[in-house]
Amino acid sequence: MMKAAYIHIPFCHHICHYCDFNKVFMKGQPVDDYLESLENEMSLSVNKQVMETVFVGGGTPTALDEKQLEKLVLAINRQLNIDTNTEYTFEANPGDLSKEKLAILKNAGVNRLSFGVQTFNDELLKKIGRSHRAKDVFESIENAKAAGFDNISIDLIYSLPGQTKQDFIESIQTALGLGLVHYSGYSLIIEPKTVFYNLLQKGKLPLPGEDAEAEMYETLMEHMESGGLNQYEISNFAVPGFESRHNLTYWNNEEYYGFGAGAHGYVNGIRQSNYGPLKKYIEPLSHGELPIMDAHKVTIAEKMEEEMFLGLRKSEGVSIRHFEEKFSRNPIDLFAEQINDWTAKGLLKTDENRIFLTRQGRLLGNEVFQSFIGVSNH
Repeated sequence: MMKAAYIHIPFCHHICHYCDFNKVFMKGQPVDDYLESLENEMSLSVNKQVMETVFVGGGTPTALDEKQLEKLVLAINRQLNIDTNTEYTFEANPGDLSKEKLAILKNAGVNRLSFGVQTFNDELLKKIGRSHRAKDVFESIENAKAAGFDNISIDLIYSLPGQTKQDFIESIQTALGLGLVHYSGYSLIIEPKTVFYNLLQKGKLPLPGEDAEAEMYETLMEHMESGGLNQYEISNFAVPGFESRHNLTYWNNEEYYGFGAGAHGYVNGIRQSNYGPLKKYIEPLSHGELPIMDAHKVTIAEKMEEEMFLGLRKSEGVSIRHFEEKFSRNPIDLFAEQINDWTAKGLLKTDENRIFLTRQGRLLGNEVFQSFIGVSNH
């Protein structure tokens, strides 16, 4: 039974310089047609089982106006079975969430908000193409708490152009001062087809560099820990009990629906992705067909690799027993070469129950993860 759903809202009022997600400028877009198509897609896919987690991301879901937002949550609630135990998250832009919108979300059963804050330095916000300012964050969080939301997360990005370690420390301290239950911290990745990529090609993007990036990540871990937050995944920190259950679906290598233009899903052993362009997404749905662009049946070998590189993102790592129950194989035998190699280098550790990254391993996580891809011919 599928227990998780991701829903993609591709509209933005403003495109950030680093973003490569499937998104479009909102102006002049067929928003209502899109929302209707989204409901069609859900109705073609789901048979009313209770969802444990629903995550509405984007784009900017809160870029919708009140009427559109109301239309969206009604569609979701008609098609997905959401109860009081469902973790129901909306991504939000600071400054986008009016009190009216907060009330719409609250009434629909949304119980978790995730704000894309990125930094509390207004100069840097301008530089990275964000439309909000630090004061909008304080106001949005205050309004969200007043509306009855207590499960609130914010994202920070480090290694931004021209950012210093001290500047990042100030952002972390400001973030922790808000007393929230969940924080995510990501290093800036320069993706093709973004403003930043073009600037980098021209030599016009002064990035802090790898050593500074590693220092910022260490600083993030130290501050979060001393703030009483548990690092449960390589980029995520929570007050115990407030971990993102939706994101754990991904890292636990479990299946989930992906609804919306460009959304990815993992359904019945098949990883699939939808068409990204709105017309191409809406068109098949108007004939009662799913807008799937490509689908890949995941082999057992791939599933085992995914179990490793996704599971190692979690601080608790990969459970040996769970792996054996799922695949009837012992991961330590199966991936002996990689595990021995990284253990010798001090990046991985194993005990009788699990395989996990050391603190040093977290700094070089991507190298470790990559070594598990495309290796099993078992």
